[in-house]
Amino acid sequence: MDTKTIVSVDIGGTKIACGLVVLGGEQPVIYGVEKVPTCAMEGGKQVLARVIEQVQGAIERAEEPPCGVGISSAGVVNPRNGDITFANDLMPGWGGTALATEVTASCGLPCRVLNDVHAHALGEARWGGGRDAASCLVVAVGTGIGGAFIEHGHIMLGAHDEAGHIGHVCCPAAAGVPCSCGATGHLEPIAAGPGIIAEYVRLGGDETYDGKPMDGAEIDRRAAAGDEAACAAEARAGRALGEVLGSMVNMLDPSVVILSGSVAQCGPNWSDAMKEAYLGQAMPPVATTPVVDGALGGDAPLIGAAENFVTSGYAEC
Repeated sequence: MDTKTIVSVDIGGTKIACGLVVLGGEQPVIYGVEKVPTCAMEGGKQVLARVIEQVQGAIERAEEPPCGVGISSAGVVNPRNGDITFANDLMPGWGGTALATEVTASCGLPCRVLNDVHAHALGEARWGGGRDAASCLVVAVGTGIGGAFIEHGHIMLGAHDEAGHIGHVCCPAAAGVPCSCGATGHLEPIAAGPGIIAEYVRLGGDETYDGKPMDGAEIDRRAAAGDEAACAAEARAGRALGEVLGSMVNMLDPSVVILSGSVAQCGPNWSDAMKEAYLGQAMPPVATTPVVDGALGGDAPLIGAAENFVTSGYAEC
């Protein structure tokens, strides 16, 4: 089978990862990945310049001439033209960037862009935890919460290209809690990493440790050691996510639910609460739907971005 090499880029709020993905074999091959800080607060134009610089560097590192560029980006993406149609204040000035057009003009290669969580989900669905499943709901839980529904290899995008925003659905435990999107009562502010930290501090936990701000990994270590505030903060987040997952499975009926992201690596205080709440909401016909860990880790959005390029009209090199 012929192989295709694609420059693949993952643009997040804190870092940009760029490398080469080779598709067409039994498994994707990733090499030459380099990571640089996004420096998002410098503005969209500077981020764009950094992305173009990374793409040009990857082209020079390529062992075979790349077919094009596949990009996974934070923000709401128009996948038809590669424009960033909306981005929140974590990436000021990123909204309105004609990302695909600018990359093609600067690098001379065709380019396709997909939202970062959609790209992550596509990678997991085709090559990771959902490889043998007809459909999957992929949920990434870290600093924020995003999701995507994939059926027979196709992403459900929605009328405004933002389907899958599971972090912004109503959650009873979040009643009255403000969300970054401007609404209240959404899942993300209590079930994502910052919500766990905030709840831990509210319950009397330390705001810092070893001279650094408290983080989720340290809370998970303390929960494993029996710290009551840490256990309670993780359990609250797990229950909230489990309730929403059960509701989403009732509605979408996927073959499998795939969880990824740093929070999904928490210990039993989180995972047991999540599973119990999930079963409490899931209807009997879907209660046995498996909930599994993602298999690709940080490679998922790079693979998904490359897959999106190949399946979006640029299959010939």
